[in-house]
Amino acid sequence: MHNVTLEQARKIIDACLQKSEELNVKMNIAVVDSGTNLVAFNKMDGAWLGSIDIAQKKAKTARFFNMNSGEIGKLSQPGGSLYNIEHSNGGLITFPGGVLLKNAEGEIIGAVGVSGSTVENDHTVAEAGANAI
Repeated sequence: MHNVTLEQARKIIDACLQKSEELNVKMNIAVVDSGTNLVAFNKMDGAWLGSIDIAQKKAKTARFFNMNSGEIGKLSQPGGSLYNIEHSNGGLITFPGGVLLKNAEGEIIGAVGVSGSTVENDHTVAEAGANAI
């Protein structure tokens, strides 16, 4: 199993920070490896304390199910095939901001989770991080 490295995680965090500054938002950014272990974390000055946990859970949620957290959210609506899944695994976050990380061969090596603004901004920042490697 391949994992995101600390060097890659730092590049991801840096790209997320840059995009956050462009959007003028304060974010919490978590990078997990393919086993959902935390590799790197950054809390911007002034970012919401409650979003620390959310950022980490968004990253884990994406990796647990190998899809971006927002996609799981679409499937977990009432009547959906994954309804109530957010109650599994010690609590999932099923709205946008968790994005898978893949290596050059397309293998999943982890995920990045971002929280601190609108879910649209969270996802945009997370994607900027994922695209940095």
